[in-house]
Amino acid sequence: MVEFWFSYRDRHMEYDEFIEHVQEIAELDSVEQAVGAVEATLGTLGEMLSPKERHDLAAQLPKPLKECFSTWMERPPKELTHPHRFNLEEFYHRVAARSDVRHRAAVRHSRAVMQILRQAVSEGELRDVLRELPDEYEELVNGKPRGPASPSIVEKR
Repeated sequence: MVEFWFSYRDRHMEYDEFIEHVQEIAELDSVEQAVGAVEATLGTLGEMLSPKERHDLAAQLPKPLKECFSTWMERPPKELTHPHRFNLEEFYHRVAARSDVRHRAAVRHSRAVMQILRQAVSEGELRDVLRELPDEYEELVNGKPRGPASPSIVEKR
């Protein structure tokens, strides 16, 4: 797996750079596939965050990425005061459906997006996001499955 050694504290990541890194880490064939993975992952994450946390997270990202957080909102984002709650397996299911890929690809894409997001925002902001998510989401952010029954574990072919 490729790792990038810059962080929010060093410099602000640009949109094209974010997409390019996701494409490389997720081993996607095109920029369009990377954009789809980013939109599906951030849009699904946005459903689970409070309006304040969505705003705070989006404030550290380039404008096109900010818009991803409200892609699948049932109502305008500011009106959604009670975020959805679903487990990590459902998260992957939604990402797969929204980006038209299989579960294995959704896991790989989501993990790539979160790896780059982790490097694009401050550590404090990432901690704030994790506080709003069920504990099992830590494995999505950290890239390490919590156990053998984790929905993040997929067989390689």
